[in-house]
Amino acid sequence: MNIERIAEYIKKHCSADDYSLHISNWDSHQTRFAQNGITQHMAGEKLDISLNVSFGTRSGSCTINQNDEQSLAYLLKTAEDIARLAPEDPEFMPSAGQASVPKVDNCDEETKKLQPAQMVEIVQQAIDKAKAIDATVSGMTEKHYGQSFMFTKNGFVGSNESTNFGHSMTLKKGSVETKVDYDAKRFAPFSLEKDFSRLAAQARSLEGMQSFEPQKIAVILRPGALQELMWFMGWMMNRRQSDEGFTPFTDQLGKEFFGEKFSWYSTLNRPELAASPYNGEGIPSEEIAWVENGVLKNMPTNRYWAKKVGAKPASVFNVYIPGGNASEEDMMKLVPRGLIINRFWYIRTVDAKSGELTGMTRDGVLYFEDGKVKHAINNLRFNEIPHDATRRILALGATELASSSVCVPTMLIDGFNFVDKTSF
Repeated sequence: MNIERIAEYIKKHCSADDYSLHISNWDSHQTRFAQNGITQHMAGEKLDISLNVSFGTRSGSCTINQNDEQSLAYLLKTAEDIARLAPEDPEFMPSAGQASVPKVDNCDEETKKLQPAQMVEIVQQAIDKAKAIDATVSGMTEKHYGQSFMFTKNGFVGSNESTNFGHSMTLKKGSVETKVDYDAKRFAPFSLEKDFSRLAAQARSLEGMQSFEPQKIAVILRPGALQELMWFMGWMMNRRQSDEGFTPFTDQLGKEFFGEKFSWYSTLNRPELAASPYNGEGIPSEEIAWVENGVLKNMPTNRYWAKKVGAKPASVFNVYIPGGNASEEDMMKLVPRGLIINRFWYIRTVDAKSGELTGMTRDGVLYFEDGKVKHAINNLRFNEIPHDATRRILALGATELASSSVCVPTMLIDGFNFVDKTSF
């Protein structure tokens, strides 16, 4: 694909006052398996070319998936026709100008060269391991290689090349069902032996489940659970919504609004973390502290609102939460009793103004007492306010990769609010 040809065509033929051109091209391979059998392998390239144009403050956009000249002509004409008919946009912002875009390393050659035959072999090994313990396994192994580009009339030029490898496994044995997954920009650190051993251990720990009533209780949130809460809390930390009074973060900038043990960054300096060099508005990524030792330092802000309030635009491009050195065994000794949570799901907003979320546990919940795991329990529904929960952090474990763009620790939180049982 000749990126320069596409960019030059738009530059030469666009009659609008302004434009932003986005191009992405992905080569993906995904091997699905279910109940100890491979069910599907999907492969192929996916091209997206998106153009937004404006006449004055009237804007229009169009997206195509072909790069021949006829398709590019259609892209340009359609976007311009829509822009001419569109109403004036009172929040219009011109396209991003020339900027210094950081160099990032999101592409791993070994991952890029990973072959379908290797992926199928990984799946077959997982199936063989499940059969050996009289269980069934389902999931997906996937590899993605992508390139993305952004060009504007005002001079912004950006590009990003990235890889991703993922392998998820859900094991079912009798009435027990649990899951582990691996998601990273590099394939090399992946170990099927390690992940399946963890999966089998989780399954064994869930045998003999006992009934447990919802209550406020200490929890050990493993990285998979913590990352879910952080994404939702980050979504609510929008600067505009907060300035307009719709979130709990209104008037909290510069104040100690979180627990002092809690910090949160987006960083370009962790090699294991994927980090987009810029966002869709053309805002270059840079080191940024969102929360530091409990103090709310910054909030995600788009270009329009940043200009309106005299702030610097910024976006969350990854999540890094520093940890500590406490093991799960250490944590269990710090409280009389508690729960170990593998993962949450179906998280939804209860009250955006207060920051309250609800959701359910999944993939296994363990009850511990007097420093030892006693047994598994049923899944529970929670109602909790994440920023308030950070004030009840008792200990932090080592930071580890939860997904390609999230690196967080295991976290011991006191008094987590569970409100109901769930039947699944």
